[in-house]
Amino acid sequence: MLRTHTCGELTAKNADTTVTLCGWVNVRRDHGGLIFFDLRDRYGLTQIVFHPESDKEVFALAETIRPEWVLRVTGTVSKRIDGTENAKMPTGQIEVVATALEVLSRAKTPPFEIDSDKQVNEELRLQYRYLDMRRAQMQRNLALRSKVFQIIRKYFTEQDCLEIDTPCLIKGTPEGAREYVVPSRVYPGSFFVLPQSPQQLKQLCMVGGLDRYFQIARCFRDEDLRGDRQPEFLQLDFEMSFCEQKDVQKIIQGSIEQIISKCSGKLLKWGKVESFTWQHVMDTYGSDKPDLRFDLPMTDVSDLVPGCGFKVFEEALKLKRGTVRALRVPGGAELSRSEIDAWTELSKELKAKGLAYILFKPEGPQSPLLKFFKDGFLDKLIAKTGVKTGDALFFGADTFKIVCASLGRIRSEAAKRFNLIDTATHALFWVTDFPMFEENDDGSLTFSHHPFTSPNIEQWKKRKEEPMKVHSVCYDLVLDGYELGSGSIRIHDPVLQAEVFEMLGISTEDQQKRFGHILHAFEYGAPPHGGFAYGIDRVVMILAGEPNIREVTPFPKDQKAKDLMLGAPAPIAGEQLKELGLHL
Repeated sequence: MLRTHTCGELTAKNADTTVTLCGWVNVRRDHGGLIFFDLRDRYGLTQIVFHPESDKEVFALAETIRPEWVLRVTGTVSKRIDGTENAKMPTGQIEVVATALEVLSRAKTPPFEIDSDKQVNEELRLQYRYLDMRRAQMQRNLALRSKVFQIIRKYFTEQDCLEIDTPCLIKGTPEGAREYVVPSRVYPGSFFVLPQSPQQLKQLCMVGGLDRYFQIARCFRDEDLRGDRQPEFLQLDFEMSFCEQKDVQKIIQGSIEQIISKCSGKLLKWGKVESFTWQHVMDTYGSDKPDLRFDLPMTDVSDLVPGCGFKVFEEALKLKRGTVRALRVPGGAELSRSEIDAWTELSKELKAKGLAYILFKPEGPQSPLLKFFKDGFLDKLIAKTGVKTGDALFFGADTFKIVCASLGRIRSEAAKRFNLIDTATHALFWVTDFPMFEENDDGSLTFSHHPFTSPNIEQWKKRKEEPMKVHSVCYDLVLDGYELGSGSIRIHDPVLQAEVFEMLGISTEDQQKRFGHILHAFEYGAPPHGGFAYGIDRVVMILAGEPNIREVTPFPKDQKAKDLMLGAPAPIAGEQLKELGLHL
């Protein structure tokens, strides 16, 4: 090794010993003839001092040193003079008095300061990601990510799981998002796709008798990006045979509890992991992944609306699954008109026609709605919502789906605006009993999670009369307002699987073309099985307290799915296109 110690391990116990360190120059300082600089590696910082009288050649070389040069330094560990210690550094009691210096690599001036916490343009950081990785914050995040990987592998191995890797070149089997397509040179006109998840492959492992499987799987989805989503990502996939829903939940919950206990100083709200039905969280919070570190429920006021005098409310109830809901925001009466206008635009982005409100100011309620209300309606609203002077009421009046989406978003914005989030805890809970199907805009059915999820068998018998009342044996795990992942008991009966495909409008011919491999496999003795998957990068993002997933991903894509460092995606040569049988 070129070094005897790292830059983060020397203490007063090492005083008077000779050491050799390697690293990058973090900060350089000249003080009255002495030269100081902090040498940095991923383990920490050590202060190096050069005396002009010790070795003139070494001192002369030290005068040329600049930030981010890579050095090898040999010297003697010395306790710092009283009053000059740095209690914020593990190595703050000592310094190394240099006796030898070797420049291993020179560096150009970086495009941004490595040692500073100043905000840096994200595009610049992503373009120079290899420099961004030198920053202490990025190194902490990536170390946390690595720690989470190790916890996961140890935990699932202890649960008698086999770690099995699945391929990244597979057949296209749509699961709800657009796929990345890979042309085949050997079979012109045919294509592989990159997996959205190893869903069917892990189910086939159960058919293969492997009983308990896990994998840290790389997955790919060609979809619009947001703060907690990347086009390629890592997720923990788990599958087990001969199980019920509670068995899968117990194992998955145990893994997340271990990660939180070993990687976070925060306790769980309620002191445990709670469970709520999908209908409950949607009715109460307007979201299937609400942040429950704060309690800001919606109130269904639909029963008060008939004859209220306000046509927007009354007309909403005539819609299919129409509803009127109110959200009480404590302290909301102080909101400015510009803030309310901004929230209104957020609601419109989610297909709401607007955002009705009442501000309960000390001088009395204020709202454009009041002139439409018939006598007694406002009093009924006050009684049912519990609103008080100083509060505000916001209303959603539309289909259930639109009202939940818009008021759920306003709930989140209100929590941020009025500092309602208890950031000292984690709210971890299950959401269960999801609807089996969702309706497309044209009235056709699509699956809520994926088409391999088992329905509630009793409800399934009435699927043709009341398809939207069929629930699935499905369960999501939510942490601090983020969906960590989803799981379900799978369909293992080929007849039932074909019935589900039929309800989704997939013809028998298309079933065989798209899913024949798994339908055939189920004919050879498939065990009852279930599983789960959660996004590892998303877990790390939450634990690190970062605003987006790019901060915990080594080489992320930007908000437009581009790799600014490598310059990808990029055109390929005409010869390659020809070889692949493609033309643009």
